[in-house]
Amino acid sequence: MCGRISQTKAIEFVEQRFKVKYYGEKEWPIYYNGAPSHSIPVITNENPDQIQLFRWGLVPSWSKTPDTKYSMINAKAETLEKKPSYRLPFEKRRCLVVADGFYEWKKTASGKQPYRISLQDDSLFAMAGLWEQWEDGDQVLPSFTIITTEPNATIEKIHNRMPVILPNEIERQWLDQSLESEELKSLLQAYPKDDLQAYPVSRLVNNPENNQPEVLQPIDKNYDSATGGTPTNNQTKLF
Repeated sequence: MCGRISQTKAIEFVEQRFKVKYYGEKEWPIYYNGAPSHSIPVITNENPDQIQLFRWGLVPSWSKTPDTKYSMINAKAETLEKKPSYRLPFEKRRCLVVADGFYEWKKTASGKQPYRISLQDDSLFAMAGLWEQWEDGDQVLPSFTIITTEPNATIEKIHNRMPVILPNEIERQWLDQSLESEELKSLLQAYPKDDLQAYPVSRLVNNPENNQPEVLQPIDKNYDSATGGTPTNNQTKLF
């Protein structure tokens, strides 16, 4: 699954990279440790020239309340058309989820070790997502989920799932309303392993309240974050 992301770029860089504009009333957020329930940047098929902030954790339009057990942070690419909560969004409400990294946890003898995964140059990328809009009178809640798939050779050493990162050249295809189901499903592939880097980080990331630059810092591969240690300034890429 994908339960944490980072998005540390200023709005000017995001607008330039994705050819969009931000018109939101909220201050542009910087996430070193973005978590479910946070307002995360997305670009929807309905407004492909804008970037908006949607709550992470898809709430179906038919849900009785916005805070429900039906709030979902990830959707498996293999079953999108089989799940009632995802079937219609897959057909009509797709989005790009903007980030510059995500986190996964590897099981170790001393507990789960978090890793940050990003592009080799730490640049922005887009993950495939689905969005919904829940409404009740004047209350409107736009929300989204991140689509996951089988891991590539880099991620499989850490976790058995990874978010669908879309290559730059096909990002806009995911938003294209003219594409048929099979064409869309063909886009949901594991990202090439050679373009990704993964390194261990402190367990500060376990707490979503720790939204600070230290969360991004790599730790030495011999560092035991369960008992303490000193983060290094030299990134140790294990994979």
